[in-house]
Amino acid sequence: MKKLLLGTLLSATTLFGFGMASTAAIASDNDPVKINMSLVFTQNELLTQELIKVADKIKERTDGGVNIKVFPGGQLPVYKDNLEQVVNGANWIAVEDLSYLGDYVPDFAALAGPMLYTSYDEYLAMMDTDYVAKLTEEVEKKGIKVLSADYIFGFRHMITNKEINTPEDMNGMRIRVPGSQLFINTLSSMGASPAALPFPETYAGVQQGVVDGLEGSILTMYSTKIYEVAKNMSKTGHFLGTVGLYISPSVWDKLTAEQQKIVMEEINAGAVSNTEQLVKLDAEYEQKLKEQGVTFNDVDTAAFNKLTADVYNQFPAWSEGVHGTINAELEKIRAAK
Repeated sequence: MKKLLLGTLLSATTLFGFGMASTAAIASDNDPVKINMSLVFTQNELLTQELIKVADKIKERTDGGVNIKVFPGGQLPVYKDNLEQVVNGANWIAVEDLSYLGDYVPDFAALAGPMLYTSYDEYLAMMDTDYVAKLTEEVEKKGIKVLSADYIFGFRHMITNKEINTPEDMNGMRIRVPGSQLFINTLSSMGASPAALPFPETYAGVQQGVVDGLEGSILTMYSTKIYEVAKNMSKTGHFLGTVGLYISPSVWDKLTAEQQKIVMEEINAGAVSNTEQLVKLDAEYEQKLKEQGVTFNDVDTAAFNKLTADVYNQFPAWSEGVHGTINAELEKIRAAK
């Protein structure tokens, strides 16, 4: 009786041109993939706004098949915890700087090291090298697919109420940094006492004197209104502020080939738009900050360069001579201009 029933069922499915497996596949294809995107940047910052546009366009072009919800301002886990969500296979896109990939492929963190890049174009060209492609392949084996590393939010400078010209000027100053060992070591080498304070607490921290300032970009200073409690920006340019977008390969594989194509097209277009807007806003926001009473000053870059070079020797997991390797790639990029 069971054999007869099974034969009848198989005949019926054959008649309609597909079997049970095909039906399940069709249902699965029609199910929307919902993904949380977590970032520390606040709602009104340029990078957040660009990513919201990207998410909206992806949803529109996939007819709701890929629904990415952006959670700015640290509403969801950020930093190390953000990457752990990806590695654990959650429906998640983490937006973090390259240094956090260093927990999985150490040399990735060196690409976010101090005093490397002199322009946005140099950084973007570096991300397009075979050297970075190999690191990207390695980190994917660890459970992190790099969708893009081309999102820039500007060179990071010292934001304080005291003008800084030399490393000596930073002695004893408590400076807020993200909870990254690379940031902590770099600021220590520059003469400061780094404090890993959550960004949402930074405004109050500066206002109440818990910290003497922070390091960040022109756009961050303006967009977060830090200028209300810190009136000086010393242009150290010690880091280029960038982030990557990371997803679990298993989540990526849930998308159809067409959905993957759309996601990549919109993420790449968003990165280009973000950089174009950033170039315009750097000049515009610097002027706006000056109107709010912020003073800008240049620093003894050579002195800071000399001190931060040793940071590349402070991470035993990094490849020997990684600083020289990266600089050699940058020299090729500069020579090709």
